[in-house]
Formats: sequence, structure tokens, C-alpha cells
Amino acid sequence: MTVIWIVVPGLAETPEEFARVVELLPDEDVRVIDPWRTPITSDVDALRAAADVPPDAEIGLVGHSIGGLAVLRWALTRPLEVTRLVLVDTSLTSETGWRVFYPGTRGDRAVRAVARFLGRIGLPSVIGTGMRRLSVRVGSMANHDLLSKATARSRYGADTSWLLFWDELAGSWELAAEVQKLVAGPVGALAPTTVLVATGGSSRFTATRWLAGQRRLADKLGGTVEVLPDSAHLVHLDRPDAIAAAVLRSPRPR
Repeated sequence: MTVIWIVVPGLAETPEEFARVVELLPDEDVRVIDPWRTPITSDVDALRAAADVPPDAEIGLVGHSIGGLAVLRWALTRPLEVTRLVLVDTSLTSETGWRVFYPGTRGDRAVRAVARFLGRIGLPSVIGTGMRRLSVRVGSMANHDLLSKATARSRYGADTSWLLFWDELAGSWELAAEVQKLVAGPVGALAPTTVLVATGGSSRFTATRWLAGQRRLADKLGGTVEVLPDSAHLVHLDRPDAIAAAVLRSPRPR
């Protein structure tokens, strides 16, 4: 049986920017979730449906940033269907944010109201693509954005884009708290896990603490750590080859 690889992007990311990873895996079935259609923090059934995965498929999971928390929850709650796990500079389970802004709270409602107002007056369409370019410049050593200008405008300039970003961020705090509980106790049999950790570019300023946290997570999961000193947080732009190599090191289907 062929393994279906599902890639779950991070906050404010798009399927298009993982194109190079997909290109480097021509013989693999790789499906990238579109966070603009299916929130990263959706439950496992929603993510499965978004990737159109057959019920009996063997699955490999790749998660970047908060997408790492999403695939980690998937692997921990449904270990029998996940054959390989690749965490790419994943958010840590300790990143549980501020409870005053959790979904449904007064703080969350206030932020959502502001985001809707800014969308109505068109601010995302004015500065959205500029903010996208800045995020790539800061988060990537290569500084090579794979998005076309038209795609960047349609995604980051949309009236609802900032509301979407906030929903994903606030939802990721609840997700982190959930995964934190899952890894707090004994972790049973888990798919072979590779943890890729970026320590270059802008990531170098917090590299020591960040790497220590990633190593603790990997130890809990029984996984291996690969340090990428030539990549900042946007590993799929700086080192897509490292992600592809981690996929290709996966065991063959059972």
C-alpha cells in the first residue's frame, strides 16, 4: 500500500509555498492542506477530509510550525494509521498563549471585532501583501517567496484574511494545551519521528532555548533531531530538500 503524505502548513501559510517540497518528491503521493479552506486546528476528521484520504490509507504526516501541533495530535490520537511523522520547526506544546484571548472569551471577541472592522475599511488590501513580503524576509534566509503577486493579493489582501490569521493563532493555543496533555503522560507506540529544527537567520537569536525545547519534545516522542543551521523558521523555503529527505527516510509501507 502506498503511503499518502499529508502536509499541514503553519500560521498564515499557503499550499503554494510548499511547491518545492512536492517537486522534490515526484514518486510520493503528497497532499498539502489549504489552511484558507480548512483551518489548521480543525479536528482530525476534517483534515482527513480536506486531504481526501481513503479510510484504510497509511499516512505520513508533515507539520510546520503550528501545523506541527496539528499532526502531532493526529499521530498521538490515531497511532495505528500514521506510519511516519516529520515535525518541521514545530510549535512547542508549551506555546499555550494567553487564556484571556482563547476562542470564545471577551478578549477573543474584541480582537475579532477589530479584525472585522479593519477588513471592512480595506486595510488588508493595502498592506497585506507587504506584510507577507516582510514575513518571508524575516522568516527565511533565502528570501525567495514562491507566491505569485496575484496569489499573494488574493490571500493576504482579502478582507477576511486577518480574521482568519487570528482564528488560527488563538486556536493553536488550545491545540497546544491539548497536545501538552497528550505528551504529559506515557506516550505509547508512535510512528518514527523526525524533528527538523531551524537555528539560522532570525532563528539564531533564540536558537539555544528553541533547540533545547525541541530536543525535549523529540525525547518524549522517541524521535530524532536534525539541526538546520542554514535555515530560518520558514524551512520549506530555505531547506525544502531537508523536508524531502526526512520523508524519503521513512520506512516502506507495511
